[in-house]
Parts: sequence; C-alpha cells; structure tokens
Amino acid sequence: MAMRVEKFIIGVDVAKVELVSYCEETAQQHSLKNTKPEIRKWLALQPANTAICVEATNVYHLDLVEMAYEKGFAVYVVDGYQLSNYRKGIGGRAKTDASDACLLARFLDREGSLLRPWSPPPAVYSKLQ
Repeated sequence: MAMRVEKFIIGVDVAKVELVSYCEETAQQHSLKNTKPEIRKWLALQPANTAICVEATNVYHLDLVEMAYEKGFAVYVVDGYQLSNYRKGIGGRAKTDASDACLLARFLDREGSLLRPWSPPPAVYSKLQ
C-alpha cells in the first residue's frame, strides 16, 4: 500500500524588518528577522516537502523567495491585490501580519492547484535592470 506524503504549507507575511510565518498543518506561527542569516536558519528547520506562499512586497520578499527556491522548496508568490480580494471573498476582516500569514497558507492550501510555482527570471532580465 502506498504511503500518503504530507506536504507542509506555510504562509509568510513579509515586511522590511520582519517575516511572520504560519504553518497550516501545525497551526503554529513564528516571527523572524528579514535577514539572510535568519532566513537561512529558519529554512533549515522546515521539512523538505514544504510549499511556501509569500505575498509580493516591494523587494522585501526576494531574499526569502530566492533562498527557499535554492533549497528546493515549492515557492508561490501572490499578488497583494489577489490576496485582498480572496480575504474579502471569504469574509475576512482582520489585517495583521499574523492573519496575513494564515491567509496566505489557506490560499495556497485551497487554491494551490491553480497557482504556478515561482522560478527565477532568466539572467538577461537582471542585466536589463
């Protein structure tokens, strides 16, 4: 009999200084500084079969997204407008870092089959910048 492989789903609310994560399966929230060393430590604690959903927030989400992708995690970047409409659609009112992290996890859990995982842009794009 085949074993069911559980996928951990984590939503991460991103700000300039802090990241707030919420794991759908364990219902646990965690806060960490938005620095490369802290992100690296946090990613090392996550199971290999983890999918991470992040709201695009200026450039502040890029370190997390790129590092998680390099570690082999499935990463999904969601547009803030799309997330705002999803919140309204499910009757959500709260707008805190913790509630956003939870909403991102829920969004990926419920709508993940419609989303495309993030992948880095071709190198030519970085030359254009």
